[in-house]
Amino acid sequence: MLSSVPSWRRTRVLTALLAAALLPASACAVANSDGAGDAGAADGSTLRIVLAQEPPTLEPCESSLTSTGVVVRSNISEPLIERDPTTGELDPLLSTGWRQTGPTTWTFDIRSGVRFHNGAPFTAEDAAFSIDRAVNSDLACNVDGYVFEDEELGVEATSPTSLTVTTAEPDPILPLRLSFVEIVPGGTSTEAKVREPVGTGPYAIAGWQTGVSITLHRNENYWGEQPSFPVVRYVWRSESSVRAAMIAKGEADLSTGLDPEDATEENSIAYPNNETTALRLDGTQAPLDDIRVRKAIGLVIDRQAIARTLFDGLGEPAAQLVPDGVVGYNPALKAQAPDLGAARALVEQARADGAPLDREITLVARNDQFPRVAETAEALQYQLAQLGLNVRILMTDTAAHLQYQLRPFPENVGPVALLIMHGNQAGDAAFTTSQYLVSDGPQSTFGTRELDARIDAAEKLSGQARQDAFAAVLADQNETVAQYAYLAHMRGLLGIGDSVEYEPNPATGDELRLADVRPAKGQGR
Repeated sequence: MLSSVPSWRRTRVLTALLAAALLPASACAVANSDGAGDAGAADGSTLRIVLAQEPPTLEPCESSLTSTGVVVRSNISEPLIERDPTTGELDPLLSTGWRQTGPTTWTFDIRSGVRFHNGAPFTAEDAAFSIDRAVNSDLACNVDGYVFEDEELGVEATSPTSLTVTTAEPDPILPLRLSFVEIVPGGTSTEAKVREPVGTGPYAIAGWQTGVSITLHRNENYWGEQPSFPVVRYVWRSESSVRAAMIAKGEADLSTGLDPEDATEENSIAYPNNETTALRLDGTQAPLDDIRVRKAIGLVIDRQAIARTLFDGLGEPAAQLVPDGVVGYNPALKAQAPDLGAARALVEQARADGAPLDREITLVARNDQFPRVAETAEALQYQLAQLGLNVRILMTDTAAHLQYQLRPFPENVGPVALLIMHGNQAGDAAFTTSQYLVSDGPQSTFGTRELDARIDAAEKLSGQARQDAFAAVLADQNETVAQYAYLAHMRGLLGIGDSVEYEPNPATGDELRLADVRPAKGQGR
């Protein structure tokens, strides 16, 4: 269902912005919250996690989706290679080593002595099957488009412990891409996605009661170090206040995605979550087809006020779509303070050349996209109105927002400024540019041949040359295309109880590795 934001709310938001008053954080107690505990909770043997939503599937080839990956990745199933989310280094997992053995060929050594949850041994044949299933099949896996850009791979198991992967063109980051492919046994369906997968991970699915909970049991035959908790139980509550209350009342140990008003120093930890918020400006529709108007929008946004007040300081004003730590991040790009005079001058130039500045622009945002998203949309509406732009807010559900986010875009809807939140999970700007910057990218409304060529050239490089080339691409996008008006690099809030010890990292929101969670000192197991 679509709904417009009532105008009376604007006064409240603008008052908050102008006053820069931070809202107090508090956790709301909720009666009968149906805690995440079970029979093992009392002695600490069960790790209790409350999510914001029930995963739609646990299909491993969909694990690049946050709602699936937060349960599946490196818990139920595992990839050949695991990326360290803090350092960006690639670590051996089901592959013990890899090397480039030709211009377009890589060879991977497969770990011996690993068994799937069903007892079957893991071999290179299973790895080859899993890659072929996720990338080359007709399953339409999210990992295929997001990570491999719909390019097919040549895959061959040359022995039980050796695998070769061949690409159409040289790909210096193929091992990084393969860190997104979770391994499943040969014979897993290639005609339909599975709901409850078999993997090699430290936990196996013990039960999924739809609408209620998912339970995992520790894999006692796991090839690696055993995790601390014998049982893990996930439940889901859509309200952040309920999730916070469950932490406060000792009914849950961990909770994803708390809102700032529900978080306290006692019940949560803030962490960089790889997400960047921005307005995507449809450069195919007037007046947004005028780069002067797009740049003026970027100049008038008060990022600092939005980050400080609406995000409660859980955001750093941004000047690019990727945060620090991602290959290609450009440290020379600095978030600008608002410059209303310069912004108005650009708009007046566009007006003098006939730009239809009175044409209605629809600012599309998604309910629950991030905390206070509606208020953020209202603040942006007000700031753009200072340029004389006619902006209407449209709040949508997830399905409707996806229609605006992904090609093919809705037709005959006029100029759209889409509020997006992009998370670069892989740590390389190629995963951003291929989606959001190239002219025909799945989430890009337009571009230029020149920028497309620079992106294509950067993708073929490695090392420092790759870093420098993508940093230049991000600067060029700001100067010559200006498809995006950035808001902030975001920080997440992980709810955590006194019963466990866990240090969140930039990937925590996408893949909560259960092996990294331990009982607090003095707690039982």
